[in-house]
Amino acid sequence: MKKIFYSLLLIASITTGANAQLKDLIGKGKDVLSGGKASNFSNADIGNALKEALNNGVTKQVTKLTAVDGFYKNEAVKILLPEELQKVDKKLRQMGMSSLADEGIKVLNRAAEDAVKEATPIFVDAITKMTITDAKNILMGADNSATTYLQKTTTTPLYGKFSPVVKTSLSKVGADTVWANIISKYNALPLVSKVNPDLTDYVTNKALDGVFKMITVEEKNIRTNLSSRTSDLLKKVFALQDKK
Repeated sequence: MKKIFYSLLLIASITTGANAQLKDLIGKGKDVLSGGKASNFSNADIGNALKEALNNGVTKQVTKLTAVDGFYKNEAVKILLPEELQKVDKKLRQMGMSSLADEGIKVLNRAAEDAVKEATPIFVDAITKMTITDAKNILMGADNSATTYLQKTTTTPLYGKFSPVVKTSLSKVGADTVWANIISKYNALPLVSKVNPDLTDYVTNKALDGVFKMITVEEKNIRTNLSSRTSDLLKKVFALQDKK
């Protein structure tokens, strides 16, 4: 009987100690999440950090695309010819018209650079409307979760803004004239299938691809490169996702 009594006392002692340790761990939960330093996270902190990160992506990366050669000399987003026009390009070069073919590619990129200037207000609106739930899901999600959020919320309005600008820009930069000349020359060749591409739609979609690709670059920097967290808020909040 004594053995049973002492065994029960031992179990009670161990259980009490474990409960005390558990309570202590729960009390220190925030310290563990923040790398051993006490911090008071709020929903507002997480939301503001994600908005700051997305604004950084727009400011640092998307703005680069609006400069001259922002698309044309950036191999990650440079707009090449659609499949329908690749045979046109090849034929022109075979016939000694490489300069005309090169100019055709350049003016498509110029139109995209022009169109992207319309992007910032749409991104700012989407970022402003981000909910706390959105922010939490983005923070603890994949490395491109923020970019995916922007794609989901801005692609349709961006296309609507980009398309008329691209159409106007194709005229402004002389792309419509250049491509009318290219297509005319190609279609006049014997034994070729005539082409009539929708360049406005093609450039608009490629411009969108380029914008989101560059935002992904900045998002990855902030998630993986501590030096890219340029404010105390970014450092504090993104330390949480380092622990996931």
